[in-house]
Amino acid sequence: MFGFLKKKNKPEKTEEKVELSAEEKTVLTDENQQLMAKIAAAEQADPVETDELAGLYEKLGLNYATLEQTDAAIESLEKSLDHKLTIGDGYKKLMSLYNGKRAEAARNGDDAGIDKYMGKMDEMRQIAKKVTISG
Repeated sequence: MFGFLKKKNKPEKTEEKVELSAEEKTVLTDENQQLMAKIAAAEQADPVETDELAGLYEKLGLNYATLEQTDAAIESLEKSLDHKLTIGDGYKKLMSLYNGKRAEAARNGDDAGIDKYMGKMDEMRQIAKKVTISG
C-alpha cells in the first residue's frame, strides 16, 4: 500500500576520472617543485611559521593527489596536519586517500593493511573532534 518495506532501486554512482593532459601534469609538477622550494625556505626560517608550512604541505599534497601519486600525497597531507590541525580540503582528501588504501588492502586480502588504514581513519576522526571542540 505505502511501499515502506519495498526496496527502492538506487541509481548507481559513477565516478568519472578526469584524465590530466600532459601540459596540466607539467604545470602541477612545476608547481610542486616551487612548493618544495618554499617549504625548504620556510623550514629554514628562524621562527618557523607553522600555519604557512601547513598550507604549503596541504597544497603540495593536493597536487600529488591530482597527479595520482597517492603515497606522496598522503605523506604531504600528514605533514600538513602535523603543523596545523584543520578539517579543510587537505583533511578531506587525506581521509579519501586512506579509505582508498583501505579498500585496496581489502581487495588484496591484506588484513594488516586494513587495520592500518582503519586506525589512520580513526585518528582523522579524532582530529575532527579536536578541531570542532576547540572551535
